[in-house]
Amino acid sequence: MALSRGLRCCQRVFSWIPVLIIASVVLWSYYAYVFQLCLFTLSNTLEKVAYLLVFHVCFGMFSWTYWKSIFTPAASPCKKFQLSYSDKQRYEMEERPNAQKQILVEIAKKLPIHTRAQSGAIRFCDRCQVLKPDRCHHCSVCETCVLKMDHHCPWVNNCVGFSNYKFFLLFLFYSMLYCIYIAATVFQYFIKFWVVSVITSCNKQYILDHHLFCLNMLSQGDLPNGPAKFHVLFLMFVALMFFVSLMFLFGYHCWLVVKNRSTLEAFSAPFFVNGPDRQGFNIGIRKNLQQVFGKDRRLWFIPVFTSQGNGHYFPLNRSECQNPLLANEEMWEESDDASEEGSWVEDQDPSVSVEMED
Repeated sequence: MALSRGLRCCQRVFSWIPVLIIASVVLWSYYAYVFQLCLFTLSNTLEKVAYLLVFHVCFGMFSWTYWKSIFTPAASPCKKFQLSYSDKQRYEMEERPNAQKQILVEIAKKLPIHTRAQSGAIRFCDRCQVLKPDRCHHCSVCETCVLKMDHHCPWVNNCVGFSNYKFFLLFLFYSMLYCIYIAATVFQYFIKFWVVSVITSCNKQYILDHHLFCLNMLSQGDLPNGPAKFHVLFLMFVALMFFVSLMFLFGYHCWLVVKNRSTLEAFSAPFFVNGPDRQGFNIGIRKNLQQVFGKDRRLWFIPVFTSQGNGHYFPLNRSECQNPLLANEEMWEESDDASEEGSWVEDQDPSVSVEMED
């Protein structure tokens, strides 16, 4: 027991290493850009102010979204999806698998559960002792069931799911913006660094005669000798490297949002009564976007929670509206207590069947 606790403690400590790496790189980039480039290298005051102003806006939004992605707790199913004491006793005392499945089916009739396991049974988590709501999965790292789980991200040391998916997308977006802004503003000084390096190692007169670009760069002044040159060099490489990787990741998640899929659902289609269907939750591009970002477009790029619903049920594609369990959804809503501890976000009336948009 003590050994197991020690291993879990070590795991929790080591899980923060990727976050510390990202934080260290960002803090270094702040020092290199603000101090080494803007304060020690730039001579034009107006240029300094403009660079620093835009940089701090990008840096502030990046930091805000990263903080929200890390420290927003992953949402778990509310108490209504947990087995009652009597149901738990019935389930544990029953040894026949088919009888256990039937017990779960009877309990699920009171809940808006539309998806099934690949075997056709009601999805049940033995570890958390809960019936899994639609799109909910158990995270082995966080050791809990997560509503609309997308994936566990080591770079934020958190599960990305219903409660923080918008924050994660904005984190990717502002990370790209941060990187591309640094690369764009550092580029001319990066060129100066290489021009000066080439001139010192080659025939200066030959380069000045045949490369007017070098002449123009030299006429604008060189970078001062010292560590600023190396900071500018590495800023450019690091910014471009992170931008390329983030661009592909952000593009992939944009595609997922448009299709209304999670990363897990992209690899394994959700199972319904009628079988697997990758389009089961796809209700049209506009409504798919609103499901993640909300209806108020003014708040789409601000890291405040605006996602629709409460993570326990989701509108279905019209092709899945024949699920027999849907007839009990109104009964579940009527018995729902708005003051219950598990209701951490304002409930909204679910749309059972939503027609696809053109």
